[in-house]
Amino acid sequence: MAAPNLSPSSPAAPATPIRKRLRRLAAPDSIAARMALTLVLALLLTQAVSALIYLTDRSEGPPIHGPGVLVQRVTAIVQLVESTPLADRNRLIGALDDPVLRVEWRRDRPSSRQEVGGGRWEGLRRHLRESLGPPARAIVVEVERRGPPDGPSPDLRRPPLAPPPFPGGDGDDRRWGPHVRLSVQLADGSWLSFSGGDPLDGPFRLLRFALWMGGVVAVILALSLLAARRFTAPLAGFANAAERLGVGDEAEPLPETGPRELRAATRAFNRMQGRLARFVADRTQTLAAISHDLRTPLTRLRLRAELVDDPEMQRRMLADLDEMEAMIAATMAFARDDAKREPRGRLDLADLLQSLCDDRVDAGHDARYDGPAHAVAEGRPVALRRAFANLMDNAIAYGGGFVVRLAMEDGQARIVIDDDGPGIPADEFEKVFAPFYRLERSRSRDTGGVGLGLSTARTIIRGHGGDIALDNRAEGGLRVTVTLPR
Repeated sequence: MAAPNLSPSSPAAPATPIRKRLRRLAAPDSIAARMALTLVLALLLTQAVSALIYLTDRSEGPPIHGPGVLVQRVTAIVQLVESTPLADRNRLIGALDDPVLRVEWRRDRPSSRQEVGGGRWEGLRRHLRESLGPPARAIVVEVERRGPPDGPSPDLRRPPLAPPPFPGGDGDDRRWGPHVRLSVQLADGSWLSFSGGDPLDGPFRLLRFALWMGGVVAVILALSLLAARRFTAPLAGFANAAERLGVGDEAEPLPETGPRELRAATRAFNRMQGRLARFVADRTQTLAAISHDLRTPLTRLRLRAELVDDPEMQRRMLADLDEMEAMIAATMAFARDDAKREPRGRLDLADLLQSLCDDRVDAGHDARYDGPAHAVAEGRPVALRRAFANLMDNAIAYGGGFVVRLAMEDGQARIVIDDDGPGIPADEFEKVFAPFYRLERSRSRDTGGVGLGLSTARTIIRGHGGDIALDNRAEGGLRVTVTLPR
Protein backbone atom coordinates (compact mmCIF):
# COMPACT_ATOMS: atom_id res chain seq x y z
CA MET A 1 0.00 0.00 0.00
CA ALA A 2 1.52 3.33 -1.09
CA ALA A 3 2.16 5.96 1.53
CA PRO A 4 0.09 9.14 1.30
CA ASN A 5 1.69 12.16 -0.26
CA LEU A 6 2.58 14.57 2.55
CA SER A 7 4.63 16.99 0.48
CA PRO A 8 4.29 20.68 1.25
CA SER A 9 2.52 21.21 -2.04
CA SER A 10 -0.45 19.08 -0.96
CA PRO A 11 -2.26 21.72 1.11
CA ALA A 12 -2.32 24.03 -1.93
CA ALA A 13 -4.82 21.81 -3.74
CA PRO A 14 -7.95 23.43 -2.22
CA ALA A 15 -6.87 26.77 -3.74
CA THR A 16 -8.14 25.69 -7.17
CA PRO A 17 -11.88 26.14 -6.39
CA ILE A 18 -11.11 29.51 -4.82
CA ARG A 19 -9.22 30.56 -7.94
CA LYS A 20 -12.16 29.46 -10.06
CA ARG A 21 -14.57 31.47 -7.93
CA LEU A 22 -12.38 34.57 -8.21
CA ARG A 23 -12.12 34.09 -11.96
CA ARG A 24 -15.89 33.70 -12.17
CA LEU A 25 -16.37 36.95 -10.26
CA ALA A 26 -14.01 38.75 -12.66
CA ALA A 27 -15.63 37.14 -15.74
CA PRO A 28 -19.30 36.22 -15.13
CA ASP A 29 -20.60 32.97 -16.54
CA SER A 30 -23.48 34.30 -18.63
CA ILE A 31 -23.71 36.59 -21.65
CA ALA A 32 -26.19 38.88 -19.90
CA ALA A 33 -23.90 39.29 -16.88
CA ARG A 34 -20.87 39.96 -19.05
CA MET A 35 -22.69 42.60 -21.06
CA ALA A 36 -23.91 44.21 -17.84
CA LEU A 37 -20.37 44.17 -16.43
CA THR A 38 -19.06 45.79 -19.62
CA LEU A 39 -21.63 48.60 -19.39
CA VAL A 40 -20.89 49.15 -15.69
CA LEU A 41 -17.14 49.32 -16.31
CA ALA A 42 -17.67 51.74 -19.20
CA LEU A 43 -19.82 53.99 -17.02
CA LEU A 44 -17.31 53.85 -14.17
CA LEU A 45 -14.49 54.75 -16.54
CA THR A 46 -16.53 57.63 -17.92
CA GLN A 47 -17.26 58.93 -14.44
CA ALA A 48 -13.63 58.61 -13.37
CA VAL A 49 -12.30 60.48 -16.39
CA SER A 50 -15.02 63.12 -16.07
CA ALA A 51 -14.07 63.65 -12.44
CA LEU A 52 -10.41 63.92 -13.43
CA ILE A 53 -11.26 66.50 -16.08
CA TYR A 54 -13.37 68.44 -13.59
CA LEU A 55 -10.66 68.47 -10.94
CA THR A 56 -7.95 69.36 -13.44
CA ASP A 57 -10.07 72.10 -14.92
CA ARG A 58 -10.76 73.56 -11.49
CA SER A 59 -7.10 73.49 -10.51
CA GLU A 60 -5.85 75.10 -13.74
CA GLY A 61 -8.56 77.59 -14.67
CA PRO A 62 -9.06 81.00 -12.99
CA PRO A 63 -11.51 80.74 -10.10
CA ILE A 64 -14.51 82.99 -9.66
CA HIS A 65 -13.57 86.03 -7.54
CA GLY A 66 -16.24 87.87 -5.66
CA PRO A 67 -15.53 91.37 -4.28
CA GLY A 68 -14.87 90.07 -0.77
CA VAL A 69 -12.40 87.43 -1.89
CA LEU A 70 -10.56 89.89 -4.13
CA VAL A 71 -10.23 92.45 -1.33
CA GLN A 72 -8.91 89.81 1.08
CA ARG A 73 -6.30 88.53 -1.39
CA VAL A 74 -5.09 91.98 -2.35
CA THR A 75 -4.87 93.02 1.33
CA ALA A 76 -2.90 89.92 2.30
CA ILE A 77 -0.46 90.37 -0.58
CA VAL A 78 0.06 94.07 0.13
CA GLN A 79 0.77 93.44 3.82
CA LEU A 80 3.12 90.57 2.98
CA VAL A 81 5.10 92.62 0.45
CA GLU A 82 5.37 95.63 2.82
CA SER A 83 6.82 93.40 5.53
CA THR A 84 9.42 91.98 3.14
CA PRO A 85 12.82 93.71 2.66
CA LEU A 86 13.40 95.37 -0.70
CA ALA A 87 16.12 92.89 -1.62
CA ASP A 88 13.71 89.97 -1.34
CA ARG A 89 10.62 91.49 -2.88
CA ASN A 90 11.27 90.44 -6.48
CA ARG A 91 11.64 86.82 -5.38
CA LEU A 92 8.46 87.06 -3.31
CA ILE A 93 6.51 88.62 -6.19
CA GLY A 94 7.70 85.79 -8.45
CA ALA A 95 6.25 83.30 -5.99
CA LEU A 96 2.94 85.18 -5.61
CA ASP A 97 2.36 85.84 -9.31
CA ASP A 98 0.17 83.21 -11.00
CA PRO A 99 -2.23 83.00 -13.98
CA VAL A 100 -5.20 83.55 -11.65
CA LEU A 101 -4.16 86.93 -10.26
CA ARG A 102 -1.16 88.58 -11.86
CA VAL A 103 1.02 90.54 -9.39
CA GLU A 104 3.65 93.12 -10.40
CA TRP A 105 5.84 95.33 -8.15
CA ARG A 106 7.23 98.66 -9.40
CA ARG A 107 9.14 101.44 -7.68
CA ASP A 108 7.24 104.04 -9.76
CA ARG A 109 3.60 104.30 -10.62
CA PRO A 110 2.71 102.07 -13.59
CA SER A 111 2.07 103.70 -16.93
CA SER A 112 -1.47 105.00 -16.98
CA ARG A 113 -4.17 103.32 -18.98
CA GLN A 114 -7.71 104.68 -18.65
CA GLU A 115 -8.51 105.38 -15.02
CA VAL A 116 -12.13 104.77 -14.15
CA GLY A 117 -14.26 106.00 -11.32
CA GLY A 118 -17.90 105.97 -10.35
CA GLY A 119 -19.81 104.13 -7.70
CA ARG A 120 -18.98 100.72 -9.06
CA TRP A 121 -15.21 101.18 -8.73
CA GLU A 122 -15.32 103.63 -5.83
CA GLY A 123 -16.81 100.88 -3.70
CA LEU A 124 -13.79 98.71 -4.45
CA ARG A 125 -11.40 101.48 -3.42
CA ARG A 126 -13.32 102.13 -0.19
CA HIS A 127 -13.31 98.45 0.81
CA LEU A 128 -9.57 98.18 0.11
CA ARG A 129 -8.76 101.27 2.19
CA GLU A 130 -10.83 99.93 5.08
CA SER A 131 -9.12 96.56 4.84
CA LEU A 132 -5.59 97.94 4.49
CA GLY A 133 -6.04 100.51 7.28
CA PRO A 134 -3.88 103.59 7.77
CA PRO A 135 -1.96 105.24 6.33
CA ALA A 136 -4.11 106.52 3.49
CA ARG A 137 -3.07 104.95 0.18
CA ALA A 138 -3.47 105.80 -3.43
CA ILE A 139 -5.59 103.15 -5.15
CA VAL A 140 -6.06 103.30 -8.90
CA VAL A 141 -8.35 101.18 -11.07
CA GLU A 142 -7.43 101.35 -14.75
CA VAL A 143 -9.09 99.91 -17.81
CA GLU A 144 -7.49 99.69 -21.21
CA ARG A 145 -9.41 101.75 -23.76
CA ARG A 146 -10.95 99.55 -26.46
CA GLY A 147 -10.85 101.98 -29.33
CA PRO A 148 -9.49 101.67 -32.85
CA PRO A 149 -5.75 100.98 -32.80
CA ASP A 150 -4.99 103.87 -35.14
CA GLY A 151 -7.66 106.28 -33.82
CA PRO A 152 -7.13 109.47 -31.87
CA SER A 153 -5.56 109.38 -28.46
CA PRO A 154 -8.06 108.73 -25.67
CA ASP A 155 -9.47 111.59 -23.64
CA LEU A 156 -8.58 110.75 -20.05
CA ARG A 157 -11.41 112.95 -18.79
CA ARG A 158 -14.04 110.87 -20.53
CA PRO A 159 -15.12 107.37 -19.43
CA PRO A 160 -13.74 104.45 -21.48
CA LEU A 161 -15.74 102.77 -24.18
CA ALA A 162 -17.85 100.03 -22.56
CA PRO A 163 -15.65 99.37 -19.52
CA PRO A 164 -16.06 95.88 -18.07
CA PRO A 165 -18.04 95.86 -14.83
CA PHE A 166 -16.50 95.04 -11.49
CA PRO A 167 -17.01 91.47 -10.27
CA GLY A 168 -20.37 91.26 -8.61
CA GLY A 169 -21.64 94.46 -10.25
CA ASP A 170 -24.09 94.94 -13.07
CA GLY A 171 -23.49 92.53 -15.89
CA ASP A 172 -21.85 90.06 -13.53
CA ASP A 173 -18.55 89.83 -15.46
CA ARG A 174 -16.82 87.56 -12.98
CA ARG A 175 -13.46 87.20 -14.74
CA TRP A 176 -10.56 89.59 -14.69
CA GLY A 177 -8.50 90.10 -17.80
CA PRO A 178 -5.40 92.10 -18.75
CA HIS A 179 -7.62 95.05 -19.71
CA VAL A 180 -8.35 95.68 -15.96
CA ARG A 181 -5.54 96.66 -13.57
CA LEU A 182 -5.75 97.50 -9.87
CA SER A 183 -2.73 99.38 -8.47
CA VAL A 184 -2.07 100.02 -4.75
CA GLN A 185 0.66 102.32 -3.44
CA LEU A 186 2.77 100.83 -0.65
CA ALA A 187 4.00 102.66 2.44
CA ASP A 188 7.47 103.21 0.90
CA GLY A 189 6.00 104.82 -2.25
CA SER A 190 6.35 101.78 -4.55
CA TRP A 191 3.37 100.22 -6.30
CA LEU A 192 1.73 96.79 -6.51
CA SER A 193 -0.38 96.11 -9.57
CA PHE A 194 -2.98 93.33 -9.83
CA SER A 195 -4.69 92.04 -12.98
CA GLY A 196 -6.52 88.93 -14.07
CA GLY A 197 -5.36 86.07 -16.29
CA ASP A 198 -5.57 86.01 -20.06
CA PRO A 199 -9.26 85.82 -21.05
CA LEU A 200 -8.28 83.79 -24.12
CA ASP A 201 -7.74 80.89 -21.74
CA GLY A 202 -11.49 80.17 -21.92
CA PRO A 203 -11.57 78.92 -25.55
CA PHE A 204 -8.43 76.86 -24.93
CA ARG A 205 -10.10 75.28 -21.92
CA LEU A 206 -13.09 74.36 -24.10
CA LEU A 207 -10.76 72.86 -26.70
CA ARG A 208 -8.91 70.91 -24.02
CA PHE A 209 -12.20 69.67 -22.64
CA ALA A 210 -13.31 68.57 -26.14
CA LEU A 211 -10.02 66.73 -26.66
CA TRP A 212 -10.36 65.02 -23.29
CA MET A 213 -13.90 63.91 -24.04
CA GLY A 214 -12.89 62.72 -27.53
CA GLY A 215 -10.12 60.64 -25.99
CA VAL A 216 -12.52 59.19 -23.43
CA VAL A 217 -15.03 58.26 -26.14
CA ALA A 218 -12.27 56.66 -28.22
CA VAL A 219 -10.99 54.60 -25.28
CA ILE A 220 -14.48 53.47 -24.28
CA LEU A 221 -15.32 52.62 -27.89
CA ALA A 222 -12.13 50.59 -28.27
CA LEU A 223 -12.74 48.71 -25.02
CA SER A 224 -16.37 48.05 -25.95
CA LEU A 225 -15.39 46.73 -29.39
CA LEU A 226 -12.69 44.54 -27.82
CA ALA A 227 -15.15 43.15 -25.28
CA ALA A 228 -17.81 42.61 -27.95
CA ARG A 229 -15.33 40.78 -30.18
CA ARG A 230 -14.30 38.56 -27.29
CA PHE A 231 -17.94 37.78 -26.59
CA THR A 232 -18.85 37.12 -30.23
CA ALA A 233 -15.70 35.24 -31.30
CA PRO A 234 -17.10 31.89 -30.05
CA LEU A 235 -20.36 32.67 -31.86
CA ALA A 236 -18.44 33.18 -35.12
CA GLY A 237 -16.79 29.78 -34.67
CA PHE A 238 -20.17 28.28 -33.93
CA ALA A 239 -21.63 29.79 -37.12
CA ASN A 240 -18.70 28.54 -39.22
CA ALA A 241 -19.12 25.03 -37.85
CA ALA A 242 -22.85 25.11 -38.61
CA GLU A 243 -22.10 26.31 -42.15
CA ARG A 244 -19.59 23.47 -42.68
CA LEU A 245 -22.11 20.98 -41.39
CA GLY A 246 -24.75 22.41 -43.75
CA VAL A 247 -22.56 21.82 -46.82
CA GLY A 248 -21.58 18.33 -45.77
CA ASP A 249 -18.07 18.92 -44.42
CA GLU A 250 -17.02 16.73 -41.53
CA ALA A 251 -16.02 19.14 -38.77
CA GLU A 252 -14.29 18.41 -35.50
CA PRO A 253 -16.40 18.88 -32.35
CA LEU A 254 -16.39 22.47 -31.16
CA PRO A 255 -14.59 23.27 -27.89
CA GLU A 256 -17.12 23.92 -25.15
CA THR A 257 -15.82 27.28 -23.97
CA GLY A 258 -17.28 30.73 -23.34
CA PRO A 259 -20.33 31.80 -21.36
CA ARG A 260 -22.80 29.30 -19.96
CA GLU A 261 -25.39 29.80 -22.71
CA LEU A 262 -22.80 29.34 -25.44
CA ARG A 263 -21.41 26.21 -23.80
CA ALA A 264 -24.90 24.72 -23.68
CA ALA A 265 -25.50 25.55 -27.37
CA THR A 266 -22.10 24.12 -28.35
CA ARG A 267 -22.76 20.95 -26.39
CA ALA A 268 -26.13 20.53 -28.13
CA PHE A 269 -24.54 21.22 -31.54
CA ASN A 270 -21.83 18.61 -30.96
CA ARG A 271 -24.46 16.07 -29.91
CA MET A 272 -26.56 16.88 -32.98
CA GLN A 273 -23.52 16.53 -35.25
CA GLY A 274 -22.71 13.16 -33.73
CA ARG A 275 -26.30 11.95 -34.08
CA LEU A 276 -26.40 13.00 -37.75
CA ALA A 277 -23.15 11.20 -38.46
CA ARG A 278 -24.44 8.05 -36.76
CA PHE A 279 -27.76 8.32 -38.58
CA VAL A 280 -26.08 8.55 -41.99
CA ALA A 281 -23.74 5.68 -41.16
CA ASP A 282 -26.61 3.51 -39.89
CA ARG A 283 -28.71 4.28 -42.98
CA THR A 284 -25.84 3.41 -45.29
CA GLN A 285 -25.17 0.14 -43.48
CA THR A 286 -28.88 -0.73 -43.53
CA LEU A 287 -29.19 -0.09 -47.26
CA ALA A 288 -25.97 -2.00 -47.92
CA ALA A 289 -27.37 -4.97 -45.99
CA ILE A 290 -30.71 -4.75 -47.86
CA SER A 291 -28.85 -4.58 -51.19
CA HIS A 292 -26.78 -7.60 -50.29
CA ASP A 293 -29.80 -9.55 -49.16
CA LEU A 294 -31.78 -8.64 -52.29
CA ARG A 295 -29.06 -9.64 -54.71
CA THR A 296 -29.25 -13.27 -53.65
CA PRO A 297 -32.99 -13.78 -54.38
CA LEU A 298 -32.61 -11.73 -57.58
CA THR A 299 -29.90 -14.09 -58.73
CA ARG A 300 -32.14 -17.08 -58.00
CA LEU A 301 -35.03 -15.43 -59.87
CA ARG A 302 -32.76 -14.79 -62.85
CA LEU A 303 -31.75 -18.48 -62.91
CA ARG A 304 -35.38 -19.54 -62.77
CA ALA A 305 -36.31 -17.08 -65.51
CA GLU A 306 -33.78 -18.74 -67.75
CA LEU A 307 -35.77 -21.98 -67.41
CA VAL A 308 -39.05 -20.44 -68.55
CA ASP A 309 -40.17 -21.92 -71.90
CA ASP A 310 -42.25 -18.95 -73.08
CA PRO A 311 -39.75 -16.51 -74.75
CA GLU A 312 -42.01 -13.46 -74.31
CA MET A 313 -42.58 -14.21 -70.63
CA GLN A 314 -38.88 -14.82 -70.16
CA ARG A 315 -38.01 -11.47 -71.77
CA ARG A 316 -40.40 -9.58 -69.50
CA MET A 317 -39.15 -11.31 -66.39
CA LEU A 318 -35.52 -10.56 -67.22
CA ALA A 319 -36.38 -6.94 -67.98
CA ASP A 320 -38.06 -6.57 -64.59
CA LEU A 321 -35.05 -8.16 -62.90
CA ASP A 322 -32.68 -5.78 -64.72
CA GLU A 323 -34.77 -2.83 -63.62
CA MET A 324 -34.75 -4.02 -60.01
CA GLU A 325 -30.99 -4.42 -60.06
CA ALA A 326 -30.61 -0.92 -61.54
CA MET A 327 -32.85 0.53 -58.84
CA ILE A 328 -30.83 -1.21 -56.13
CA ALA A 329 -27.56 0.08 -57.55
CA ALA A 330 -28.91 3.63 -57.90
CA THR A 331 -30.34 3.56 -54.40
CA MET A 332 -27.02 2.48 -52.98
CA ALA A 333 -25.17 5.22 -54.84
CA PHE A 334 -27.70 7.81 -53.66
CA ALA A 335 -27.55 6.64 -50.03
CA ARG A 336 -23.80 6.28 -49.76
CA ASP A 337 -23.04 9.58 -51.45
CA ASP A 338 -19.36 8.68 -51.54
CA ALA A 339 -18.56 12.09 -52.96
CA LYS A 340 -19.25 13.65 -49.56
CA ARG A 341 -16.03 12.17 -48.30
CA GLU A 342 -14.13 13.68 -51.19
CA PRO A 343 -11.97 16.62 -50.07
CA ARG A 344 -12.83 20.06 -51.34
CA GLY A 345 -10.35 21.95 -53.50
CA ARG A 346 -9.90 24.48 -56.27
CA LEU A 347 -11.08 23.31 -59.69
CA ASP A 348 -11.61 24.70 -63.18
CA LEU A 349 -15.38 24.65 -63.54
CA ALA A 350 -15.26 25.72 -67.19
CA ASP A 351 -12.92 22.85 -68.07
CA LEU A 352 -15.18 20.37 -66.23
CA LEU A 353 -18.29 21.48 -68.18
CA GLN A 354 -16.43 21.49 -71.49
CA SER A 355 -15.14 17.95 -70.93
CA LEU A 356 -18.67 16.72 -70.10
CA CYS A 357 -20.01 18.33 -73.30
CA ASP A 358 -17.19 16.81 -75.34
CA ASP A 359 -17.96 13.33 -73.97
CA ARG A 360 -21.59 13.64 -75.05
CA VAL A 361 -20.66 15.00 -78.47
CA ASP A 362 -18.34 12.01 -78.92
CA ALA A 363 -21.31 9.79 -78.06
CA GLY A 364 -23.31 11.36 -80.89
CA HIS A 365 -25.47 13.77 -78.90
CA ASP A 366 -26.14 17.46 -79.47
CA ALA A 367 -24.25 19.28 -76.73
CA ARG A 368 -22.72 22.78 -76.75
CA TYR A 369 -20.80 24.85 -74.21
CA ASP A 370 -20.99 28.66 -74.08
CA GLY A 371 -18.83 30.45 -71.55
CA PRO A 372 -15.30 31.41 -70.52
CA ALA A 373 -12.37 29.11 -71.22
CA HIS A 374 -11.39 29.05 -67.55
CA ALA A 375 -13.35 29.70 -64.37
CA VAL A 376 -11.88 28.71 -61.01
CA ALA A 377 -14.20 27.64 -58.20
CA GLU A 378 -14.02 25.55 -55.03
CA GLY A 379 -15.69 22.16 -54.66
CA ARG A 380 -15.43 18.39 -54.99
CA PRO A 381 -14.55 17.57 -58.60
CA VAL A 382 -15.97 14.02 -58.71
CA ALA A 383 -19.23 15.02 -57.04
CA LEU A 384 -19.76 18.04 -59.32
CA ARG A 385 -18.98 15.96 -62.40
CA ARG A 386 -21.62 13.47 -61.30
CA ALA A 387 -24.20 16.22 -60.65
CA PHE A 388 -23.72 17.99 -63.99
CA ALA A 389 -23.58 14.66 -65.84
CA ASN A 390 -27.00 13.78 -64.40
CA LEU A 391 -28.43 17.14 -65.50
CA MET A 392 -26.94 16.87 -69.00
CA ASP A 393 -28.10 13.26 -69.46
CA ASN A 394 -31.54 14.30 -68.30
CA ALA A 395 -31.58 17.08 -70.93
CA ILE A 396 -30.47 14.62 -73.64
CA ALA A 397 -33.01 11.98 -72.61
CA TYR A 398 -36.01 14.34 -72.62
CA GLY A 399 -34.87 17.24 -74.84
CA GLY A 400 -32.64 15.62 -77.43
CA GLY A 401 -29.73 17.93 -76.63
CA PHE A 402 -28.72 20.96 -74.61
CA VAL A 403 -26.71 24.16 -74.38
CA VAL A 404 -24.81 24.85 -71.16
CA ARG A 405 -23.81 28.43 -70.30
CA LEU A 406 -21.41 29.49 -67.56
CA ALA A 407 -21.10 32.98 -66.04
CA MET A 408 -19.12 34.10 -62.97
CA GLU A 409 -20.99 36.94 -61.27
CA ASP A 410 -21.55 38.41 -57.79
CA GLY A 411 -19.09 36.05 -56.14
CA GLN A 412 -20.79 32.92 -57.46
CA ALA A 413 -20.86 30.68 -60.53
CA ARG A 414 -24.12 30.53 -62.52
CA ILE A 415 -24.63 27.54 -64.81
CA VAL A 416 -27.66 27.38 -67.11
CA ILE A 417 -28.62 24.23 -69.03
CA ASP A 418 -31.29 24.69 -71.74
CA ASP A 419 -32.91 21.85 -73.68
CA ASP A 420 -35.56 21.71 -76.43
CA GLY A 421 -37.85 19.18 -74.76
CA PRO A 422 -41.51 19.49 -73.73
CA GLY A 423 -40.70 21.14 -70.40
CA ILE A 424 -42.29 20.41 -67.03
CA PRO A 425 -45.57 21.74 -65.57
CA ALA A 426 -44.87 24.50 -63.04
CA ASP A 427 -46.58 22.60 -60.21
CA GLU A 428 -44.16 19.70 -60.78
CA PHE A 429 -40.94 21.71 -60.36
CA GLU A 430 -40.41 20.66 -56.75
CA LYS A 431 -41.85 17.16 -57.05
CA VAL A 432 -39.34 16.01 -59.69
CA PHE A 433 -36.54 16.38 -57.12
CA ALA A 434 -38.12 13.72 -54.88
CA PRO A 435 -36.36 10.32 -55.07
CA PHE A 436 -37.95 7.85 -57.55
CA TYR A 437 -40.47 10.45 -58.74
CA ARG A 438 -41.08 10.56 -62.51
CA LEU A 439 -43.64 12.31 -64.64
CA GLU A 440 -46.14 9.84 -66.09
CA ARG A 441 -47.09 11.62 -69.30
CA SER A 442 -43.96 13.37 -70.50
CA ARG A 443 -41.44 10.84 -69.20
CA SER A 444 -41.73 7.07 -69.06
CA ARG A 445 -39.59 4.10 -68.12
CA ASP A 446 -38.68 3.62 -71.77
CA THR A 447 -36.36 6.60 -71.52
CA GLY A 448 -34.34 4.87 -68.79
CA GLY A 449 -33.43 5.91 -65.26
CA VAL A 450 -35.11 5.27 -61.95
CA GLY A 451 -35.91 8.84 -60.86
CA LEU A 452 -32.78 9.61 -58.84
CA GLY A 453 -30.85 11.83 -61.25
CA LEU A 454 -32.30 15.17 -60.18
CA SER A 455 -32.37 14.14 -56.50
CA THR A 456 -28.70 13.23 -56.58
CA ALA A 457 -27.77 16.40 -58.45
CA ARG A 458 -29.58 18.70 -56.01
CA THR A 459 -28.10 16.87 -53.02
CA ILE A 460 -24.59 17.43 -54.37
CA ILE A 461 -25.18 21.06 -55.37
CA ARG A 462 -26.74 21.95 -52.01
CA GLY A 463 -23.90 20.14 -50.30
CA HIS A 464 -21.63 22.73 -51.95
CA GLY A 465 -23.73 25.61 -50.62
CA GLY A 466 -25.54 26.20 -53.93
CA ASP A 467 -28.98 25.39 -55.32
CA ILE A 468 -30.88 24.26 -58.45
CA ALA A 469 -33.93 25.97 -59.94
CA LEU A 470 -36.18 24.86 -62.83
CA ASP A 471 -38.08 27.02 -65.29
CA ASN A 472 -39.81 26.61 -68.65
CA ARG A 473 -38.34 28.60 -71.51
CA ALA A 474 -40.62 30.94 -73.47
CA GLU A 475 -39.45 29.39 -76.75
CA GLY A 476 -40.00 25.87 -75.41
CA GLY A 477 -37.92 23.48 -73.38
CA LEU A 478 -36.68 23.27 -69.82
CA ARG A 479 -34.11 25.57 -68.22
CA VAL A 480 -32.07 24.30 -65.28
CA THR A 481 -30.19 27.02 -63.37
CA VAL A 482 -27.40 26.02 -60.96
CA THR A 483 -25.72 28.50 -58.63
CA LEU A 484 -22.50 27.67 -56.78
CA PRO A 485 -20.38 29.79 -54.44
CA ARG A 486 -16.91 30.49 -55.82
